[in-house]
Amino acid sequence: MAATTVPSQPFSSSSSSSHPNSAYDVFFSFRGEDTRKNFTDHLYVALTQSGINTFRDDNDLRRGQDISSELLQAIQGSKISVIVFSKNYASSRWCLEELVKIMECRRTVRQLVLPIFYDIDPSDVRHQTGSFEQAFVEHEDQYLMDIDKVIKWRKVLKEAANLSGWDLRNTADGHEAKFIRKIVEAISRELNSTYLSVAVYPVGIDDRVKDMTSLLSVKDDDVRMVGILGMGGMGKTTLAKAIYNQFYHSFVGRSFLANVRENSKQTIGLVHLQKQLLSETLKLKISKIEINNVDSGIVMIQQRLCRKRVLVIVDDVDQQEQLNAIARSREWFGAGSRIIITTRDEQLLKNLEVDGVYIAKEMDDSESLELFSWHAFRNSYPTEDYMDISRSVVAYSGGLPLALEVLGSFLFKRSMPEWKSALEKLERIPQDKVQEKLRISFDALGDSTVKDIFLDISCFFIGMDKNYVVQILDGCGFFAVIGIDVLIQRCLLTVGERNKIMMHDLLRDMGREIVRENHPKEPGKCSRVWLHEDVFDILTNQEGTIAVEGIGLKFPRFSQVNFSTKALMEMKRLRLLQLDHILLTGDYKYLSKELRWLRWHGFPLKFMPNNFYLRQLVAIDLRYSNLREVWKDPKLLENLKVLNLSHSHYLTQTPDFSRLPNLEKLILKDCTSLFEVHKSIGDLHYLVLVNLKGCKSLKSLPMSFYKLRSLETLILSGSKIDNLADSLGNMESLTTLLADNTAIRQVPVTIVRLKNLKYLSLLGCKGSSPKSLSSQFWSWISPRKSPMSVNILPASLQGLYSLKELYLSDCNLSDDTIPKDLGSLCSIQTLDLKSNNFHALPSSLGGLSKLQTLYLDGCTELQSIPDLPTSLNSLYATNCIALERMPNLSNISSLHNLFVTNCHKLVEVPGLDKMLKSFAVFRMEGCNNITSTFKQSILQELAISGFGNMFGIFLPGNDIPDWFTYQDEGPSVCFEVPSIIDCNLDGFVVCIVYSSCPNNDMIESPDFPSISVINYTKNIIQTSRPATIDVKISPEDHMWQSNISKRKFNLEDGDEVEVIVDFGARFIVKKIGVSLIYDGVLDGTMFHYASTSNEDTIVVSDNEDVKDQAWPMQFERGLHDEEAGPSHGWLEDEPQPKILKCEDNTEMGIAEE
Repeated sequence: MAATTVPSQPFSSSSSSSHPNSAYDVFFSFRGEDTRKNFTDHLYVALTQSGINTFRDDNDLRRGQDISSELLQAIQGSKISVIVFSKNYASSRWCLEELVKIMECRRTVRQLVLPIFYDIDPSDVRHQTGSFEQAFVEHEDQYLMDIDKVIKWRKVLKEAANLSGWDLRNTADGHEAKFIRKIVEAISRELNSTYLSVAVYPVGIDDRVKDMTSLLSVKDDDVRMVGILGMGGMGKTTLAKAIYNQFYHSFVGRSFLANVRENSKQTIGLVHLQKQLLSETLKLKISKIEINNVDSGIVMIQQRLCRKRVLVIVDDVDQQEQLNAIARSREWFGAGSRIIITTRDEQLLKNLEVDGVYIAKEMDDSESLELFSWHAFRNSYPTEDYMDISRSVVAYSGGLPLALEVLGSFLFKRSMPEWKSALEKLERIPQDKVQEKLRISFDALGDSTVKDIFLDISCFFIGMDKNYVVQILDGCGFFAVIGIDVLIQRCLLTVGERNKIMMHDLLRDMGREIVRENHPKEPGKCSRVWLHEDVFDILTNQEGTIAVEGIGLKFPRFSQVNFSTKALMEMKRLRLLQLDHILLTGDYKYLSKELRWLRWHGFPLKFMPNNFYLRQLVAIDLRYSNLREVWKDPKLLENLKVLNLSHSHYLTQTPDFSRLPNLEKLILKDCTSLFEVHKSIGDLHYLVLVNLKGCKSLKSLPMSFYKLRSLETLILSGSKIDNLADSLGNMESLTTLLADNTAIRQVPVTIVRLKNLKYLSLLGCKGSSPKSLSSQFWSWISPRKSPMSVNILPASLQGLYSLKELYLSDCNLSDDTIPKDLGSLCSIQTLDLKSNNFHALPSSLGGLSKLQTLYLDGCTELQSIPDLPTSLNSLYATNCIALERMPNLSNISSLHNLFVTNCHKLVEVPGLDKMLKSFAVFRMEGCNNITSTFKQSILQELAISGFGNMFGIFLPGNDIPDWFTYQDEGPSVCFEVPSIIDCNLDGFVVCIVYSSCPNNDMIESPDFPSISVINYTKNIIQTSRPATIDVKISPEDHMWQSNISKRKFNLEDGDEVEVIVDFGARFIVKKIGVSLIYDGVLDGTMFHYASTSNEDTIVVSDNEDVKDQAWPMQFERGLHDEEAGPSHGWLEDEPQPKILKCEDNTEMGIAEE
């Protein structure tokens, strides 16, 4: 979500920075005529005598309608507000305006608010009864033209009365002196707890605090330990401070032990930390605590804190002994205690067996730009002329808060030329302060082997398959499995999707800077060289030395760049060599005999030279090579585990494998001239992967191939192989068989013996087709019962008990040939039956208890879908033009995605209205036969279904439903968020009518739907992209509707806003409607809005008879408001209706490497 500041405005602090510089300790709000000369005066004196700086307004004769700016500043500048509710408090509009400001400060800066009920029942305050009721009758008469103000007063009274406070009648037996003493003691305790200064600009902190809150479960009585894990500069300490400020008041004792890593290094550092812990939690002077050594400190912590509910934050831990001395066991602390540890080392948290770990997350693009802008421009957004370059700097930071702060502060008030120069420098040499912070983690590694692994990865292996990298580094003697695990635990590496090794850009740059720091101007003396110009100069000028262990130089394909092999002659220790699309001329004997990894894309020779020493190689990657054959004479390469010759279009046959005894992966993808696999392949006892995808000249495999008992993955897709031998069933380790678009006519029945097979794909394998005239005649007169039809699969699938994914798209399956016992696939999770010819599916489909995804797209003969398993998550049935009946979906609670576009005969989807709360996407474009009743019910149910992951509903239609409050032509609508008492705004529902533009094919702009809210009251623009799901091109009018949470746009009562929906340049948004969503349905109660001829009213009713009615309500401006959803119990006190006035393509991916 992006946020744009319209004019410049000061930063509004959040919970992260509560009260560090408050002007007053306490602000008093009271009704002078009730309590000024008695209770309030006595309490004021008691507070001031206790040294508490208290603000009390002594002006009894106020004038005018508004309270003074000085008074508002005093409220905002106080740590605590004390409200003395008395009988006539509500009769004073100044008291009520003070209360509005106080509750605003509670919400925005986490000010502590303490209500005192002096001679009044809290229920009268909460519900405005008794003396408060009469006061509001007078207010409503006086403010008839400004009823929103009265509504707001009622709302804040209820909020304040619900807070924890003191009731004189129930405290100290009604003795006022004792009552005052208790209040002073409580306020003193609160003020003795010091708030921590968190961040000057706490961008994004509140969301992260919310994420942590669920892990902490502060209200529970167990002792809980929680870790915050992340690399340096990720904001772990900042988050820990914000957590402390948020929850410290819930604990009897609290302690924040900052920078434990550094402090523990001092003389008696651990003992001092133990003293600090006891001093802060017990509120004792540190000089009063005697600890002789760490062991005695542990005993004292156990004895003194085992019965106390404490909050302890142990910040920046890097050694086990630190935790052992401070917080080794839950038994040391009393019930309800929370111990939070921030660290870069995951193993420490595992050793402690923490209850949960929060992974410190990088800032998203919007947060990054905002934080950077506050430091660089002292505003939440860059000026227009600096926008592009700001985004470039932000992109470099990779979402790292420390980098954003350092870079932003560095660039503050600098000129554009200075910015450009700094950016160029950043791309080559990172900022020192960021480097210094990040290097701590590297220096702490200790083990030189682990450091070497980090440096190798930072220079050469980012984005590569982890297993592939492990094989190479193991070949270098680095014990890579445990080394990479250590780096992951220290947050210096991550393993991303598809097992790819990932590293933050700043960590990458740190590693590279470590490599070059000793010889920044002589790269030939560095251990690793990766910069293009450095490697080019070294090879051109033959400046390489024995220090070089790895070089990487990449040119684009068809480049004509050549160097002499003598340029590598001095690099005797060269282990890692990457030369893409480069020609080396000369004698290959000069190349290092220590090579472990050779990556040479576009290898220019027709075969490997005999004097090229390869015996130590672990991985050879010669993709896009010019090879005709790999080598003339077979070479013994005992260490070789990976051979990748993909896209070598001139290669006609594989090498003799008898000299490659330990080969594990053979990748020959897109070797279009390859027609023969050497029979020695059957002797490769360790081979686990063979990829022959796109080998268009390959028609068969040698029989020895089926002797590969260790083979796990076999990819034949796009080859011309037309037969799999019966001995396929002997390949007992096979887990993946991909044979898409091959000439295979029938899979052998022995396939059911593959007990470990998990993934089977036969996309586009149509089986044997009838060729005789008689068979063609039968196919013409009865396409469903062709006597020559042969199924691509065996008649029975029983035995494939491990199969998780089965892809049979476009396999010419008919009612006769689709396997009837699909239900026997007890482990199946994904089933792809797209573009086949059956009219119905086997009823056994409903028995697939683990099925999550079902693809039926393009089954143009399909008329009905049987009952589906309750485990189903996604159903895709687009372009099923004959589909008339869907099963009842009401019991499939896990269904999140439903695509039934262009199903022209479909009139409804039974049970769908019960499922909308769990849906992420529902699309019915082109289903023009659906009934209006079905459409209306779906749209209304969506409006009250909450704010889950729902991207929205797509339906045919051209009218916004009447119950949408705010409507307009075009893509935007303006309105003011109304104030509605006793109702909490949850968000809004938006609906649009759209169609594609004429000649949209000429428009290249991508279609990324977005919703923007311009808040004219707060002077900000916020944009959210609900998802990146594409919008289907159609000239017909369609509708899209979605629920948008308040959290995305921070809407509040009284905000003047404009909502804009953008579907991209290829679409026209013709109409828009918005309705606000408040507390909806709970306990069978629903809000219903009605309008009368005399005044605008909102009718709140729990009458069952009106629940199915529409929700019309007309505001004075000619707009109407709707609401439905759970209430939060306030109707229980008032069961009668109440009138409230209101003014207004599936593809499996197998890694090549």
